[in-house]
Amino acid sequence: MKNKKTIKLNNQPLTVEDVVSIGRDRAKIKPTQLALDKIQDNWDAIAEMLDRGDVMYGLNTGIGGFGNVLLSKEKAGDLSTRMLKAHSAGWGDIVDEEIARSTLFLRTALFAKGYSGVRPKLFNTFIEMLNKGVTPTFYNKGSVGTSGDLAPLSQMGLVAIGEGKAFYKSKIMSGKAAMKKASIPLIKLAYREGLAIMNGTQYMSAVASFNVFDVEKLIKQTEVICSMNIEVLNCVESAYSALYNDAKGYRGQSQVAANLRQLLAKSEIMEQEKINVQNAYSLRSVPQVVGAAREALNYIRRVTETEINAVADNPLFFTKEKVCLTGANFHGAPIGYTQDLLKIIVTDLGNIMERQTNNLMDPACSGDLPAFLVKSAGLDSGLMISQYTQAALISENKVLASPCSVDTIPVSANQEDHVSMATIAARQAGEIIKNTQAILAIQLLAVCQAYEFRKPLKPSPVFEAVYKLVRSVSPAITQDRAFYEDIDKVVPLIKNAKVLEVAEAVIGKLK
Repeated sequence: MKNKKTIKLNNQPLTVEDVVSIGRDRAKIKPTQLALDKIQDNWDAIAEMLDRGDVMYGLNTGIGGFGNVLLSKEKAGDLSTRMLKAHSAGWGDIVDEEIARSTLFLRTALFAKGYSGVRPKLFNTFIEMLNKGVTPTFYNKGSVGTSGDLAPLSQMGLVAIGEGKAFYKSKIMSGKAAMKKASIPLIKLAYREGLAIMNGTQYMSAVASFNVFDVEKLIKQTEVICSMNIEVLNCVESAYSALYNDAKGYRGQSQVAANLRQLLAKSEIMEQEKINVQNAYSLRSVPQVVGAAREALNYIRRVTETEINAVADNPLFFTKEKVCLTGANFHGAPIGYTQDLLKIIVTDLGNIMERQTNNLMDPACSGDLPAFLVKSAGLDSGLMISQYTQAALISENKVLASPCSVDTIPVSANQEDHVSMATIAARQAGEIIKNTQAILAIQLLAVCQAYEFRKPLKPSPVFEAVYKLVRSVSPAITQDRAFYEDIDKVVPLIKNAKVLEVAEAVIGKLK
């Protein structure tokens, strides 16, 4: 995603890559005339419904526990502004700019569908903010995932009316100042528009999209590093054969096994006589475990892309039928369930990687490698404590992997008595991904150090390329040093998918 692109909002299906491109690559957004016409027609239909005296939730009534309180048309516009302020009640850390930007984009894309009852003026204001680099700041905590992401989305919306704060040219400033510097007129909200800004799943969906994108890269890099571990230990190759793995019947497993065979090809190390008849589970079950993660991730992506394209709002205004319908399309259960699943699979990837690291460091498992991969045992500790860090990160991941979606706390005087906690699940998944990137980085340090004891045998071309990448930032260990510095340098190679990039430059795209 190096080339900036323009995403047209024309009710076309959005992908995870689109969401990430908006946030990380600052892609531009262009509204189509069809979208503008749908928004205007929807707004005109609402005006007709108001004139005939329809009672519409959140438009001429209060919201939540005040949903039965009727309001005049004159007061409905004031309601929008007041509710936006009152719902801006989150807490915590400021959300990363890239995720905040993608959140604003997803809410804008929802408006383009023509069900949310907003004016083209609000829609165009959000597009200007995106294209001119005004990104609202909002806190990461406070959403229970139903009615959507009320607190964060409300805080996001404040900038359009000249309140709150925003990122602008890498600085955080008042929303009013950012809008002025970008020459974007402030907007006065009309009836319905306050609730239209806040009542949906766009923050959780933005986080989920980034998570899916990053885990797809993480899984393939897991395969690369696993292959290096398998190679340096000269594992029994039958565990990765097509004949054996295809017999199980899972596409993901067969893909992983095929990738491993390609990654291990042309290795002099693997041509040496085998020590074992079969190897530890963490080594021989890579196709089964990582393959299952692939299968699960395919499902998670499908649900995530359904959600970013969903009409996740309430109420919905149907233009042709001139009717307002209420329900719970803001409910985050699909994201909650799938992000909880994502937490589990990434945590288990970390589990298997740490066990592989242990196989390198413990002579009882490695056979002939020195303890902790250092020559002068006793005087030097080698990577002993680096494996402690893996253990600490894995333990933390296991706690975070506890499902959020099974929890619910009634809010709004029991009017909203079943909530999804999906946003918390997505945030925790993001933290698990960061921890696991570090777990992989430590294993990569270990496997490259293990190779120092296999020289002069030539490794596979992929191993050699990745080894050179690591050694460009972390030299071979000849005696102890402050290894946190090495970890700090290798983690970005995982986070930015450089390991995958180097591997695929050698053998082409992995399956």
